[in-house]
Amino acid sequence: MFEKLARKLGLETNPAIFFVSASLTVFFVVCAITFTDTVDLVFGATSEWILSHLGWLYILGVTTFLVFLIWIAFGRYGHIRLGPPDSRPDYSNITWFCMLFAAGIGSILMFWGVAEPISHYANPPQGNAEPETVEAAQQAMGFTLYHFGLHTWTIFCLPALAFAYFVYRKGLPFRVSSIFHPFLGDRVNGPFGRLIDIFAVLGTLFGVAVTIGLGTMQINSGLNTLFGVEESRVNQLILIAVVTCVAVISVATGLDVGIKWLSQINIIIAVALLVFVFAAGSSLYLAKGVIETTGVYAQWLIPLSFWNDTFGNTGWQGTWTVFYWAWTITWSPFVGIFIARISRGRTIREFVLGVLGLPTAFSIVWFSVFGLSAFDIEMNRGGGLVEEVVDQGDIPGALFSFLTHYPWTTFVSAMCIVIVIIFFTTSSDSASLVVDMLCSGTEESPTRQRVFWGITEGVVAATVLTASGVGGLDALQQTIIVFGLPFFVIGFFMMFSLVRALQAETAEGSGAQRVRRTPLSARSRRLRRQHRRKGGPSNGGNGNGNGNGRPHGKRGDDALEP
Repeated sequence: MFEKLARKLGLETNPAIFFVSASLTVFFVVCAITFTDTVDLVFGATSEWILSHLGWLYILGVTTFLVFLIWIAFGRYGHIRLGPPDSRPDYSNITWFCMLFAAGIGSILMFWGVAEPISHYANPPQGNAEPETVEAAQQAMGFTLYHFGLHTWTIFCLPALAFAYFVYRKGLPFRVSSIFHPFLGDRVNGPFGRLIDIFAVLGTLFGVAVTIGLGTMQINSGLNTLFGVEESRVNQLILIAVVTCVAVISVATGLDVGIKWLSQINIIIAVALLVFVFAAGSSLYLAKGVIETTGVYAQWLIPLSFWNDTFGNTGWQGTWTVFYWAWTITWSPFVGIFIARISRGRTIREFVLGVLGLPTAFSIVWFSVFGLSAFDIEMNRGGGLVEEVVDQGDIPGALFSFLTHYPWTTFVSAMCIVIVIIFFTTSSDSASLVVDMLCSGTEESPTRQRVFWGITEGVVAATVLTASGVGGLDALQQTIIVFGLPFFVIGFFMMFSLVRALQAETAEGSGAQRVRRTPLSARSRRLRRQHRRKGGPSNGGNGNGNGNGRPHGKRGDDALEP
């Protein structure tokens, strides 16, 4: 049935994955509109149980993933290329960094760059610091960098590495199910494999929908600050439509045109914003602070990697850290496959160090400049951010409230709106590309399929946002916590699968060497002994002076195959 419908519509995809994913998405949207209270209750209770009972597992699991990646990068597998041995990267290092950053957490940095540090500054996570003090500021930076540093990029890097290896090294389809090939073999092409890919499609759609919703609220807040545009659901729907249209145009032009150029343009504007905040603020204070917060991050990294709020038991960690990890995990199929797609030809060591190191370094600088500047405003320049962002709960407007303390507020705020729009556009169009790849299993497919998924992402975000007001976005956040759990478990299978495949590959290489080299040395010694006893030439020749151990034009019985 699905095959006939796909042929009729001219689709080049796996019919079961495509139509089941689309149907379940429509089903969820209809239920969210029709049975709002029931959906909120079910997903709210489930997500609460996950946060309360499995939070410790998220903390330990993501840290385990990080240790695994460091081990595999610096171990004996680090030299293996993600592709054929003679392959080389498709993109320069700078272009590669721009693309993976823009599609990764670039949009999140714009949203949380001021909001999270100032939130923790007003309400320190650990009770050993008084609010709005130097100790609270240090604690705020430690937790913020923990949330957006190595651990976040670990969640992206692990699936990206697995995808890149199994697709470009082993030639398997561009699907999450391909990672299970060492365990299931060709059975990944059956019902179980399709089920895995359907979950990956749904997780990607809902994860990106949350991001589109958050971005819409931030853009609306910026327009309100600049032009007095009312923060309303109608305006947010219009903004979702605009972002979706731009994303659809970008994804229709392909990876090497739309997404590539948008990413490069946006990273340039974002760096310009960073330089402006640094230069227009207390530059010496920020220069010293960036260095110091790097040390704070290094100091807090290991303790926070295992901190579970065991004694305080305040529930803070479930609200922040565990939610971040669960949310990021729902992004992992999308971001992982996209990073894999742009990383073909790199070695495992180069890949891991690049994906973990470069974005983390940029995140440290970004959050240090914006976070420390926010603290400076509170401590030395009249304050007001804590009241607006924390007391009034205006998280989406944090960046624009922050910019009112700087010159050229209108121009810089407008530039920020452009950055946010492009960041969320690149996230949406990259997700559309990846969802289509999950369904088709190939890198190239008809443009209309990518356009379909781009529109679907916008529809999901708009529907849930308007179905039950603010609760709709909260319900969607709860939903992705539920969807994130299966992918978190899959992360452990990714580690075992990678190790098994890499061991098999190196064993095959070692075995080939043993078959070739060990008999060669043994036979050479034997031949020399035989010829010495017979009085033949010392070089192991055949006594005819040709020195090759066999008659002219023939292969002797003791000769080795090349």
